[in-house]
Amino acid sequence: MTAALPQSPSAPSPVSPAPAPLPPVTYVLTAGTFLMGTTEFVVAGLLPAVAADYSVSVATAGLAITVFALGMIVGAPSMALATLRLPHRVTLTAALLVFAAGHVVGALTEDFAVLLGTRVVSAIATGAFWAVASVAAVRAAGPRASSRALGIVLGGGMLANVLGVPLGAYAGQVIGWRGTFWALAVLAGLLAIAIARTVPAVSGGGAAVPSFRAELASLRSGKLWLVLAACAMITGGVLSIYSFISPILTVGAGLPESWVPAALMGFGIAALIGSILGGRMGHAHPFATPLVTAAATVVVALALLRFAAEPTAALVLFVLLGLVGLSANPVLVGLANRYGGEASTLATAMPTAIFNLGTAIGTGIAGATLAGDLGTRGPLLVGAVGAALVLVPLGVLVLRERGLRRRR
Repeated sequence: MTAALPQSPSAPSPVSPAPAPLPPVTYVLTAGTFLMGTTEFVVAGLLPAVAADYSVSVATAGLAITVFALGMIVGAPSMALATLRLPHRVTLTAALLVFAAGHVVGALTEDFAVLLGTRVVSAIATGAFWAVASVAAVRAAGPRASSRALGIVLGGGMLANVLGVPLGAYAGQVIGWRGTFWALAVLAGLLAIAIARTVPAVSGGGAAVPSFRAELASLRSGKLWLVLAACAMITGGVLSIYSFISPILTVGAGLPESWVPAALMGFGIAALIGSILGGRMGHAHPFATPLVTAAATVVVALALLRFAAEPTAALVLFVLLGLVGLSANPVLVGLANRYGGEASTLATAMPTAIFNLGTAIGTGIAGATLAGDLGTRGPLLVGAVGAALVLVPLGVLVLRERGLRRRR
């Protein structure tokens, strides 16, 4: 079946040369996504300290996570347009400096409302960085290596869950949550210097003159919206399970709470590996890779639903979910870039917003099912349904590509 699927225009011939090494800027951009992926979720491990510092409930302190997600949804597409005619170097450096400033103010303020405001500002800067970093990585790597480059750059966000978030939470226990914010600000400042020295000084639109009209016109692509629908459904499904894995493992499988961090780290390591492998496979098979990984995700989610009460099986299947569940994300971002055409900045930024939107919707539904009669099986069912729904837009996309290929 894979051989019959439409291939990327840049797909290699049966005998192709060894992959060329990625440019060094790829790894600098990856450091940026790692840093910003860390701040998005590190607050989860600092909530009790934040709540105590501001004399609010832990649930209220959780707004620091919610407003960050909202800022990402708005920030990625809006900042992609606002910085369209700026050089990538300027946009990325400015995003890191704003990010650093937001964390400095957050570390200094004694007003919880101001803290929430800094989280929104930091999220908008994060959205701008992620959007432009994806475009910069594609342009720096070239069409032959664009999927590989996206796999590495987006893998920085996966690595943040494996390494950054646990380290940030541990640092918060040692030097306080404000100390963690200071550390993030300093690292962002250092990374801004590295970005300024390594990212090429080209305009956001590359060789062509950037056009707001062309960027907005790119959103008329039906194929782009099929890709974005897949983005929303896959993250909504997988992160519905991920977000509630603690009660799934402790209440559903009967594991002690001490196993949850190990499970999350196993998921994160597997997701990082899956992102890199997915990016590699997506170059030659841009449509087969998301279809196969979505189908595998359905199987794993259903198996989790079936064996949720068995501790060993639940742990192993959760790690497998990390391996397959998000591995097609670099390929989906690459397809969004392709369907954006020459005006691809906004199109490439949209998946970042849609990933967060899908996560917000999916976790909201999963949380409602958790509180209902389904209990811990609810998020697992939501995850399986979300993964299954991914096959619909991807299937339609493949059929449209096949029809186009026949007409040509």
